[in-house]
Amino acid sequence: MDTGTHVVMGIALGGVATLDPVVANDPTLFNAVLIGTLIGSQAPDFDTVLKLRNNATYIRNHRGLTHSIPAVIFWGVFISTIIYMFVPEISFLHLWLWTFLAVIVHVFVDIFNAYGTQALRPFTHKWVALGFINTFDPYIFFLHVAGIIAWMLGANPGSTFLTIYGVITLYYIKRFFDKREIVKKIHEYFPTTEQVATSPTMKQNYWRVAITTKDRFFVGIVENGHIQLMDEFERVPLPKSEIIDIAKTDKNIEAFLSFSPVYRWEIIENERYTEVRFIDLRYRSKGYYPFVAVAQIDDHFTIINSYTGWIFSEQKLQKKLYFGDSPT
Repeated sequence: MDTGTHVVMGIALGGVATLDPVVANDPTLFNAVLIGTLIGSQAPDFDTVLKLRNNATYIRNHRGLTHSIPAVIFWGVFISTIIYMFVPEISFLHLWLWTFLAVIVHVFVDIFNAYGTQALRPFTHKWVALGFINTFDPYIFFLHVAGIIAWMLGANPGSTFLTIYGVITLYYIKRFFDKREIVKKIHEYFPTTEQVATSPTMKQNYWRVAITTKDRFFVGIVENGHIQLMDEFERVPLPKSEIIDIAKTDKNIEAFLSFSPVYRWEIIENERYTEVRFIDLRYRSKGYYPFVAVAQIDDHFTIINSYTGWIFSEQKLQKKLYFGDSPT
């Protein structure tokens, strides 16, 4: 989810913690728990700082190790210990339990959008991306905001947020069945479908889809249950060539390939270099595919420029390639 939603979730979990009699009867512990749930609801995304280094490092690592099982355990213990150092008279167990829950909820809700997480590390590095909740879902966000306002106006926070989470649970179930119906229709329309990548949007009944069949890629939208195809590409395996082998050694290409489950590729030759381009098909926006990885290789098989990331025009992409990414 986005940062704002994680923040309101942290506050909400602090409200739910008032159902714990130990927390409810100790104002100091309650304040510590509220701080713990707020920080815990943000902690796994501390890896966002990697973007200051370069896009390749960010893409390869964001929602990776920091969202793994060992990291979830670490965040709960680490945050609780730091807070406990300032207020040692409180119950560490209850502080840790609620902080730990906030971290778990953060990682759990992240698996439902198209980006996903590597939440099952170290058992597998596979990305878990269920793709039926948008990164920012206005229904989820504003239900939390409404609960916070009700709390400020005197409502019982525990029962208020339990009710809200009951509603959100039903909403998740609805979205799950929405996606399942979309995937079912696509399989009926394309019997050789091997994979369907869904990207929900902020509009309730508007989805982006990238379909992989036996020999083609289809990109489209699903609006109010109706599938509209926007693009179609032949599914061509990567050729075995020195140019491709060189490109795959580049950090930007490596990062893209480690993350993207459905993409097409292009090789473009000109007088100065050969360009190898990989294009993620999941994020088509206004006729453009913004998530790409590009390597430019000269006649001596040396990579002279490369880039990966979200870019929304060819002009800006070429500018990034010319001036380079953030310094390493």
